Amino acid sequence: MPKKVHLEHVTVVLHQPRIPENIGAAARAMKNMGIRHLTVVDPRDCDPARILKTATHSAADVVKNMEVAHNLKGALGPFGYVVGTTARTGGTRQNIHSPRKMAQRIRPISRENKVALLFGPEDRGLTNADLRLCHMLVTIPTADFASLNLAQAVMITCYELFVAGAPDPAESTGRLATRYELDGMYEQVKEILVRINYINPENPDYWMAKIRRFFTRLQLRAGEVSIIRGICRQVDWYSRKCYLDGKKEKGTLQ
Repeated sequence: MPKKVHLEHVTVVLHQPRIPENIGAAARAMKNMGIRHLTVVDPRDCDPARILKTATHSAADVVKNMEVAHNLKGALGPFGYVVGTTARTGGTRQNIHSPRKMAQRIRPISRENKVALLFGPEDRGLTNADLRLCHMLVTIPTADFASLNLAQAVMITCYELFVAGAPDPAESTGRLATRYELDGMYEQVKEILVRINYINPENPDYWMAKIRRFFTRLQLRAGEVSIIRGICRQVDWYSRKCYLDGKKEKGTLQ
């Protein structure tokens, strides 16, 4: 399976949006997530000034290049795969997926096909007739209140596509501490814990076993071992200082 979503093949389609500012905010969300193709179908108000106000300068190119269509069926004609969004489920609206699952399915499809993400009007969403034009239905999981602002819905859906298309971050554990470094640390820790009476001096290795298991789970790096040993040295220095200061004070009192 391809490891990325081809975002250049993805278009956001807003069907009958009512508020120009929502178009602009949707364009901005798209630009944030690397999607640049926007189609607006039969908008109630397509005032460029109001659209650009919320799109901001950064997404002005998305607004400038957006297509305006008058018929949904015609607007969706060039697309090989259409994803419809809905907040209502049940009835004829079956097999509805999450945006995350949708993004995984879009990976191989977007390689050689144009994909449309279809959003309905702010007040009522897509009708059953609109959804019959879709290959897949998506709903955004929410808590008690299912209605989302149009731009919010666009952002969440586009975000999942962006994440699915982003390369996995390079993982590096760094240089782990060697056995020699770990053994030196354990000896130093044991000496300090015996000195401050945290573990029994008669059988310190028995008590150190738990501490060893704890540090083993952490998979300490070399730098972290160095920090622990530095703390031990400081504790050792301070305990000796307190001891000598106490002896001096005792000698003075005598």
